[in-house]
Amino acid sequence: MTANEMTAKPTLREWLLSDRPQSRRQARLGRLYVIWRQFSANRLAVLGLGIIIALLLVAVFADVLAPHSPIQGDLRGARLLPPGSEGYLLGTDDQGRDILSRLIHGSRLTLFVVVLVAIIAAPIGLIVGTVSGYAGGWVDGVLMRITDIFLAFPKLVLALALVAALGPGIENAVLAIAITSWPPYARIARAETMTFRNSDYISAVRLMGASPMRIVFFHIMPLCISSLIVRVTLDMAGIILTAAGLGFLGLGAQPPLPEWGAMIASGRRFILDQWWVAGMPGFAILIVSLGFNLLGDGLRDALDPKEAGQ
Repeated sequence: MTANEMTAKPTLREWLLSDRPQSRRQARLGRLYVIWRQFSANRLAVLGLGIIIALLLVAVFADVLAPHSPIQGDLRGARLLPPGSEGYLLGTDDQGRDILSRLIHGSRLTLFVVVLVAIIAAPIGLIVGTVSGYAGGWVDGVLMRITDIFLAFPKLVLALALVAALGPGIENAVLAIAITSWPPYARIARAETMTFRNSDYISAVRLMGASPMRIVFFHIMPLCISSLIVRVTLDMAGIILTAAGLGFLGLGAQPPLPEWGAMIASGRRFILDQWWVAGMPGFAILIVSLGFNLLGDGLRDALDPKEAGQ
């Protein structure tokens, strides 16, 4: 080996894939690079990521992208126009409103529901599951029986009961969906915690004098994050469908907000003759739900240590 070869700096790829990282930063970036390689090898997962990125961009730039007002329509001259008529790409509804503009602005409500439910439900499930799995005994029994009670009810039925008690509205719908969504996350976190709590790593931390709370919050919870991210991503489609179901029944976002489920409800009267009024928001729900499912499948494969090591 020549002196030039010995002093040559490694390429970025070699630096990221080094089996002897020189710092925590290098180790973390290397892990992220391996995850991205595993994820990008799945073309369907990349397609799902593209759909979600497109949804985010549409929601951010809705005011620029929407060609018409999502609230005001032209009852006299633009009622129930078919797609492509008079500048309305996806047609109009029974109020003369542009369906494309309503779908574009409705993407904001969809993201609002998805993000808030994830922010509320995932931490609750993570805390309940890790505390239950690490503590064991009567604490585990009490927390898991509470979880079983929530799991015993169908999610949509329980959400309907909660929204009926709280009153219709997008905020109450988000709260109801979040309350019904945390039990599966608690189950996953508990199962992960029970595999970690007796490991040498946790035993060493315990011997160093760390309190149970510190062990749970700073050492066990980070180990459960990857599994939780995968489950939350896969549940996004179900959350969207539940929110659309509440909107369809008039218990979610209230008119004239352009919520996709409510748009389907208002168009069901015209489904035989003017199919686009209910068909277009249904197609939007299908595409976004498919995107989250594909993304979740890709993340599951990329974050699985067994898959990543192959």
